[in-house]
Amino acid sequence: MALDPWPQAPELPAPVIMDQRWTDAVFLHWRIPDAVAAAFMPPGVVPDDFDGSAWVGLIGFRMQGAGLGRGPGIPYFGSFTEINVRLYSREPDGTRGVVFLSLDATRLAVVLAARAAGIPYVWSRSGFQGAGDPARSSAGYWVRRFRGGARSDFAVVPELDAEATDPLSVHLTARFGLHTRFRGRTVYVPNTHSPWPLYRAQLTRCEDRLVAAAGISVAGPPESVLFSPGVRTQFGQPRALR
Repeated sequence: MALDPWPQAPELPAPVIMDQRWTDAVFLHWRIPDAVAAAFMPPGVVPDDFDGSAWVGLIGFRMQGAGLGRGPGIPYFGSFTEINVRLYSREPDGTRGVVFLSLDATRLAVVLAARAAGIPYVWSRSGFQGAGDPARSSAGYWVRRFRGGARSDFAVVPELDAEATDPLSVHLTARFGLHTRFRGRTVYVPNTHSPWPLYRAQLTRCEDRLVAAAGISVAGPPESVLFSPGVRTQFGQPRALR
């Protein structure tokens, strides 16, 4: 029997501060120089490389039923489309995380609350393109920012008979927390979820300016293209790095 390639999610520190579900996730990733990623790392963490390189991701998904604590989802504000640009980070003790460069969302109240907590949300018009059945259709996302003019439009056709369990795919998606700056300190916000049901996908469209707007230059198609129907996740109590 093959070993499960997914690392076990660490125990979530109490209390649970948020519960939500991520669905129809599209992951596009490009290889970038380590020095480029290092310039965006908060103090105390370094780029989490794979195969000698750092990686930048453009990820779209549908947030559904986000709620505070273990409570029910907040009507209207708890469900929206999100498209983020992210890098991958590692602490000296090996704790791995995500560093977000931008997160585009349609709910202004969510954007303002997240920015107050140090998360770089951007208010944008955005949407999901798909018929809700990835077995018969493509899945894609579009973004139009209200300020600055940056936009993105990308789509994939999932290959639901091709599971993605290779080390790179796991490295890019088995992430159980984020690193950010809050009030002058680097903070780690943990989360937990089951392994993504992860599949390879064929890129059918990618016209993106969000990665460039974040300050990173990439050329050509992404090296890794993945799709997942989604997972449920919970966030725990943040901690400051020493």
